[in-house]
Amino acid sequence: MRMTKEEREFHRKVAAQCFNKTWDYLDMKRRKAEADREMLHFAHASRYHWGLVGTPRNLAVGDWILSRVYAELRQSDLALRFAESALDICEKSEFNDIMHTANEAMARAYAVSGDYPMAKGYLDRARQQLDSLKLGRKDKSVYLGQIEQTALMMGRR
Repeated sequence: MRMTKEEREFHRKVAAQCFNKTWDYLDMKRRKAEADREMLHFAHASRYHWGLVGTPRNLAVGDWILSRVYAELRQSDLALRFAESALDICEKSEFNDIMHTANEAMARAYAVSGDYPMAKGYLDRARQQLDSLKLGRKDKSVYLGQIEQTALMMGRR
């Protein structure tokens, strides 16, 4: 589909705004069912718009956030489906700098399903990949926090 520069910019802007709004919902301590639905709509909208104008990296991150939302909603099958897609894109595109997030998503999806041995394997990979990266303290802290949240879901297994 051919788009004008303005149309492409519109889709990029909406994708980023919806992604950020999804995080606002994920950060809420308590959400009602309506907020859960809104969070899901924003995550899908972000991924849809990235699907129109994004790079493979945008698609991987879009699938990762969908996996995260579905894990939050305790929908392990969908969480796993989108985590697998994010990991597949990262592997095919050799996105070593974000591979740890895809592996953390796999771990989280398996943790939600109760398959702790699989979750642990992916969480260990995520930790190893993160340890191999040269990141600033703030970025590393964010990623370690996500890994720690997943470990807590597994009862620190």
